[in-house]
Amino acid sequence: MIIDCAHYKDGYRTDEGVVPLAEAAARCSDGGFVWLGLFEPGEEELAQVQDAFGLHELAVEDAQNIHLRPKIENYEAGVRLVILRTARYDDAAEEVEFGNIAIFAAPAFVITVRRGLASRLSEARQRLEQRPELLAAGSSSALWAVLDEVVDDYAPVVAGLERDIDEIEATVFSGAVAPTERIYSLRGEATDFYRAVHPLLGVVATIERTTAPKKLRPYLRDVQDHLLQVDEEVAAQRDLLGTVLQANMAVISVEQTKLGVRQNSTMEQLTILATVFLPLTFITGFFGQNFAWLVHHVSSYTAFIVYGLGGLAVPLALLFWWLRARMTHADTSPPGGAAPAGHR
Repeated sequence: MIIDCAHYKDGYRTDEGVVPLAEAAARCSDGGFVWLGLFEPGEEELAQVQDAFGLHELAVEDAQNIHLRPKIENYEAGVRLVILRTARYDDAAEEVEFGNIAIFAAPAFVITVRRGLASRLSEARQRLEQRPELLAAGSSSALWAVLDEVVDDYAPVVAGLERDIDEIEATVFSGAVAPTERIYSLRGEATDFYRAVHPLLGVVATIERTTAPKKLRPYLRDVQDHLLQVDEEVAAQRDLLGTVLQANMAVISVEQTKLGVRQNSTMEQLTILATVFLPLTFITGFFGQNFAWLVHHVSSYTAFIVYGLGGLAVPLALLFWWLRARMTHADTSPPGGAAPAGHR
C-alpha cells in the first residue's frame, strides 16, 4: 500500500498530495528526487514498483522478508539497499516488538518499504520538508531522516528495559527471590535488541563515508553518536542481567539452605522425642504384661512407685547421662578430628 509519494526539487515538494506511481517514476529524470513510501506491499504492487524504477530482483526479494540484522547492499545503477530494524517496547508483556524497513536509495529516488511494527516515517518526512536546506542535498537527506527517526525510537526501548531491570535488581539485591524465567526473558529481549542496534553502527558509518554530501555528514555523525550510546547501554543491560541472574541463583541457593536447616531442626526434635519415648514404651509395655511375679509382688503403693515410676525414671536418667556425655565429648574434641598434642 502506498502511504505517500512525492517529488522534491531544490529543497521543496513540487506537488500537493500523492503522486501516481508512473508519474513519479517519470519525474526521476527531471532533477531532484522522488520519495515513495510503502507499507506492507503485496508481491504484485512491489513488482510494479520494481518495473517502474528498475530495481534489482534480489533487492526486491530482500524487501519482502523480515531481517534479523541491519545491512547495506550495493546494486547496479547506483541503487543501494539499506535494511533497518525498528523497535518498540511493550511494558505489559515486557517484550521488544520489532519491525523492518527496507530502503532503496539512488540519486533520483528513495523507496521505503515498511513491514511489521515500524517507526512513524510520516513524521520524518514532515520534519525534513521543514528543512529545505537539508532537503536540497538530495535523496541522502531522506535516508538521513529515516535513520534519525528509527534511532530516536530506540531510546524509549532502552528506558523500558531499564525500568524492568531496575525492578528485578532491587528485588534480588534485597535478598528476595525474583522469577528466574523473567530474568531469562528480559536478557533474551536485550540480546535481540542488541542484534538490531549494533550492526547498524557499521551501516551508518558506511553511508556517511561513501554517499553522504558534506552538508549531511554532521547530521549522520549525530545519528551515529546516539546509536553508539544506545549500543553501549544495551550491552551494559545484557551484562547486568547476567550478573542479576547469578545473584538470583545465589539467593535461591541460600533459601534452599535455610529450608534444609529448618527441616534438619525439625527432624532433630522428632528424633529426640522418639529417643525419649523409646525406653518408656519398652518399660510400660514390659510392666503391662500379666506375669505371675508382677501380679503377686506389685500389690502396694510402695511397690508400684519402686517398680513402675522407678522403671521409668531410671531409663530417662541413663538417657540424659548418655546424651550429656556425648555433647561434652563433642565440645572438647579438637577441630577436624586431630589428636591432642600429647598423643602424637
